[in-house]
Amino acid sequence: MKYSLADLLDNFKLKAHRENFRSVIKTIESGVQFRGTNLWVLVFAILIASLGLNVNSPAVIIGAMLVSPLMGPIMGMGLAMGINDLQLLRKSLTNYAFAAGVSLATSTLFFLASPINEAHSELLARTTPNVYDVLIAFVGGLAGILATASKLKGNVLPGVAIATALMPPLCTAGYGIATGQGRFFAGAFYLFIINTVFIALATLVTVRFMRFPYREQPDPDRALKVRRIIWLVTLLTILPSVYLGYQIVDDTRFKNRAERFIEFETAIPGDFLLKKSIDSRERSIVLTFGGKPITSAQIADMRRKLAAYGIETARLEVKQGFEVSDEKATSAAQARIADRALAAQILGELQAQGFTLENASIAPAILVSPDKADVENWVVSIETRERLPAPVKQRIADWLKVRLKAEHISVQILP
Repeated sequence: MKYSLADLLDNFKLKAHRENFRSVIKTIESGVQFRGTNLWVLVFAILIASLGLNVNSPAVIIGAMLVSPLMGPIMGMGLAMGINDLQLLRKSLTNYAFAAGVSLATSTLFFLASPINEAHSELLARTTPNVYDVLIAFVGGLAGILATASKLKGNVLPGVAIATALMPPLCTAGYGIATGQGRFFAGAFYLFIINTVFIALATLVTVRFMRFPYREQPDPDRALKVRRIIWLVTLLTILPSVYLGYQIVDDTRFKNRAERFIEFETAIPGDFLLKKSIDSRERSIVLTFGGKPITSAQIADMRRKLAAYGIETARLEVKQGFEVSDEKATSAAQARIADRALAAQILGELQAQGFTLENASIAPAILVSPDKADVENWVVSIETRERLPAPVKQRIADWLKVRLKAEHISVQILP
């Protein structure tokens, strides 16, 4: 069976499943109004989303997005511009502003009353919008209006509500107002504006693509003016997100390069890395080492290697978490030599008494007890070639106590 290009393209046609235009317009118009049930559902959805953000629960936030009716007036704005219905546009804008105001007021009151004021990850995720959020809103808006205009709606609209996430940014903006953090309010409300503009734009584009009938035939001069306003609003909305998106990419690139630099260029003989801190915004790398003192020459050598990873402008700070000086290392080595000499001497003295020994170890220690003061102690371990009777082992232990002039001694004789 042949399958031509025409057959393939036929699969993408929308006409077969397209809903009646009047039915689609009526459906969108019914979602624009915020009165009675719609208004109470909005308030409850805001409270659910605020609770989810407060306890950092993604599942609760998703539930709030599923019941939120905020998409109605936004799609109404796009439809009104697409079919040149000024009355519907005014109605959509009025209800959009009212819904946003109610949402902000509800979330602000909630966070003022809530005893939990910590900004969790779900809150922080709504404060740094970027160009990717623009793409999500636009593609989500396309899916939303296509599903609304189709007889096969399926579960597209709930998915669009989750993807475009209109509710959480408004709740985060309310958190910013309640806690007096302007950065939270500005970032979250900007994300809400991005979603609004690009869902409405997607609706407008799809309505014209599907050739919805005009409510009133547009005047050419006025239509040109409206198009210019639409593109200006779109441009003003997208420009900050492009900058923020670039910043995120740049920060990620810096962090990856800094990680590679730390992995390959910070090994110092006699030292080990205790802690690393990379701040992509401040362009700084802070390394904390433990071990031998790190010299200024070693630090300078590390700084020179930054250029090979494209982060030569980064501020590299090297800290010493703890250090083992040469003097301390020498003292420790001398103590080990003395302990070995004493063990060898005692081994020889016991062999002179007729004991056949394999090896011996001896070391000073501190005897620690939870209810008594610490006392100095000796730990002695002796391995013999043959099993010794218990009285003989005791005689050796008594001799060691006298030999070492020690009140406390722990002796182990094997086998």
